[in-house]
Amino acid sequence: MELNLENTVYKINTAKGSGSCFYLKEQNMFVTNYHVVAGFKQVCLEDSKHEVFLGNVVMVNTHEDIAFIKSDKLMEAEGFIINAEELKRGEKISVIGFPYGMPFSITEGVISAVNQLLDGKPHTQIDAAVNPGNSGGPVINEKGELIGIVASKFSDADNMGFAIPINILVNELEIAKELNSNFALKCNSCDSLIEKAVKYCLGCGDTIDETIFDDYELSDLGRFCEGAIANIGINPVLMRKGHEYWNGHVGSAEVRIFVYDYNYIYSTSPLNRLPKKNIEPLLTYLLSDPVNPYQLGVSDNDIYISYRFAVIDIHTSHKDTILKNLANMLHKADELDDAFQNEYGCEKTVYAKAI
Repeated sequence: MELNLENTVYKINTAKGSGSCFYLKEQNMFVTNYHVVAGFKQVCLEDSKHEVFLGNVVMVNTHEDIAFIKSDKLMEAEGFIINAEELKRGEKISVIGFPYGMPFSITEGVISAVNQLLDGKPHTQIDAAVNPGNSGGPVINEKGELIGIVASKFSDADNMGFAIPINILVNELEIAKELNSNFALKCNSCDSLIEKAVKYCLGCGDTIDETIFDDYELSDLGRFCEGAIANIGINPVLMRKGHEYWNGHVGSAEVRIFVYDYNYIYSTSPLNRLPKKNIEPLLTYLLSDPVNPYQLGVSDNDIYISYRFAVIDIHTSHKDTILKNLANMLHKADELDDAFQNEYGCEKTVYAKAI
């Protein structure tokens, strides 16, 4: 049976940015780069249809830049078959992932060098297009078998990407058999699994970087916005799409929260398309300021609901009111896209989620 790649490769979203990962059926785990999940013990995993679910980071190897993720979601994907045979220069390969956080994509190329040293470690050099966001994604051969993990590219060079060789992953999978649901760091010297911050490995005495166990610290603004998201019953991790940017669905409506001009927080949602006929009653409603303190507007024939407040306001006596308004706007978006569709015949936008 041919592997469905879109069911096997996923986007990883965090409060710092996005990357890619892939699923291994036998181990029931996802694999990515350590640098994609550094600072996070829980991440958002997103499939090609924009469905999201939580993933728990269960092991990291900082030396090899590999991380393993587990999820409680029942996975139906088959997962990749690992091909550990010797690679050949000129062999055709494909890189799969989500470059720059964009939708699922595949780029093709060949192996340029099999054992290229990078930072003193062997990598597979490839000429397929590799961009930020591809990190942690799979490199596959013509049979669709896994032969490497996208690691990096030279920023000032074209068609020069690097992958972690598959034999490194195979070695890590032997250690991964011992994993439970707790976060663990693999000691680079003795392969012991370390589950809490210590100065020295209990297995061999090697020095341990305790900061690896530190959680990424959100700004005051980040904590404020995530508080509003949590207040409507959504885990904020599922809406993280980068630094101080949140995007996700509340019901069928897509909602976005972001910083504008360093001074304002905008929460907005594209609701419906303007109807082609009988538009006057709808425009009359939009101009009547019916959803104060929120604003309704039109851009490129899409109806939006928006809420704006100054960043500094989260440190004033108005913060509780703003927090409530922000949370309520997320619910209002889900309410209005149905109302506009039912009352004015407005189709929902392309951003809406089918319910």
